[in-house]
Amino acid sequence: MYIDDVLPSDYAELLSVWENSVRATHNFISEEDIAFFKPIIIEQAFPNVILHCMKNTAGAIVGFIGIHSEKIEMLFILNEYRGQGIGKSLLKNALNCHSINKVDVNEQNPQAVGFYEAMGFKVVSRSPLDDMGKPFPILHMSL
Repeated sequence: MYIDDVLPSDYAELLSVWENSVRATHNFISEEDIAFFKPIIIEQAFPNVILHCMKNTAGAIVGFIGIHSEKIEMLFILNEYRGQGIGKSLLKNALNCHSINKVDVNEQNPQAVGFYEAMGFKVVSRSPLDDMGKPFPILHMSL
């Protein structure tokens, strides 16, 4: 496996990874929420972040990270590839290449919270709603 840059032509594949990961880890999100977020992610989020991905030996994207300014905006791994160090590799690469020190995490996703805590992030504040005003509490974490 190897880390690669992301091109706009990769966005559809990234969206598939996002949806697979969300369905596996975000059991608090409904089908309506997924349908709501998909166009926002592909049309607004992806073009406005620096994206790096992990590809398997066949060249398929199995995970990706999105960075804006000093913040990790997104980190998603295909469910069948979770637990293999992909998230850690993408995060370490991003820390080495960018001045990252913040991340927002869904409070209702304890695996993600635990991952970031294990990587040295600490909760500094909490918001009861996400950026879209939806009732998904967000933990704001910093290194």
